[in-house]
Amino acid sequence: MQVGPYKLDNNLFLAPMAGVTDRPFRQLCKQLGAGMAVSEMVSSNSLLWGSKKTLRRTDHNGETEPRSVQIAGAEPSLMSEAAKMNVERGAQIIDINMGCPAKKICNAYCGSALLQDEGLVARILEAVVKAVDVPVTLKIRTGWNKENRNGVSVARIAEAAGIQLLAVHGRTRACFYQGGAEYDTIAAIKAAINIPVIANGDIATPEKAKQVLDHTGADGIMIGRAAQGRPWIFREIAHYLDTGTHMPSPAVEEVRDTLLAHLANLYQFYGEYTGVRVARKHISWYSKGLVGGAAFRNRVNRAETLEEQLRLTRDFFGRQLEAAAGRAA
Repeated sequence: MQVGPYKLDNNLFLAPMAGVTDRPFRQLCKQLGAGMAVSEMVSSNSLLWGSKKTLRRTDHNGETEPRSVQIAGAEPSLMSEAAKMNVERGAQIIDINMGCPAKKICNAYCGSALLQDEGLVARILEAVVKAVDVPVTLKIRTGWNKENRNGVSVARIAEAAGIQLLAVHGRTRACFYQGGAEYDTIAAIKAAINIPVIANGDIATPEKAKQVLDHTGADGIMIGRAAQGRPWIFREIAHYLDTGTHMPSPAVEEVRDTLLAHLANLYQFYGEYTGVRVARKHISWYSKGLVGGAAFRNRVNRAETLEEQLRLTRDFFGRQLEAAAGRAA
């Protein structure tokens, strides 16, 4: 799959998720089969560009190409400046956020709130495309609410503005993450435009990935929440799409080793204090569904040091290995 000058390994994308898709997680998902991973969104408010949070979100040291950074805002001139700033800091693709349903984002008329004003959508897209010489992509929802599913119209605006790839979450802003995603609108968008379309929403299994691709005719799929604690989902989907068969689930040892390596990268990236706290949600996701997981999470979420967090994590997975060996015997 091609985005501008960049040829991707496959058509599987990691969705941008605030507080989740930091550099360590993006790198891990790429290593485990994601063709591209989009960063957490960076505000177009220049007053925030020097903050620790923004500096981390624009840190691409050692990150494999292509480096895609998502920007969010509602003012065309500010968005164009944000795009230029991120390209200067190493972004090779700029992604525009018009899909986030969070209240604090929409109350600032950013994210999916922009879908209410197609004229403003056009002005923002045109300004950003003109401001940078790298590919610009866009993430949207199907519309503001079920009565106003204007995804096809917005998609046509995006193509006319020079957007090179469009990702579509199969819900309106009013839906947030409730109910099931619908894919008919994504299929209609794909039929209406000629740029690549990436389908997103409720894709959590290899079978669902194939069903969505078949139903929508989309050029690729984007995985968000299903990758939390399961970064290997990308290789599982890739294998299924290639062969029609399932890979074996990762053994407990691989889950443990993947998590421990992930933790080490988090500590290095954030430092101990913040790293331990960011790691808590990832540990919770990795341990979901395992025997004794609830009690483990209750303890590990109170750990204040990386030494304690690592000890509890190793002990927990040690017990999982013992239990697995007992079952095998």
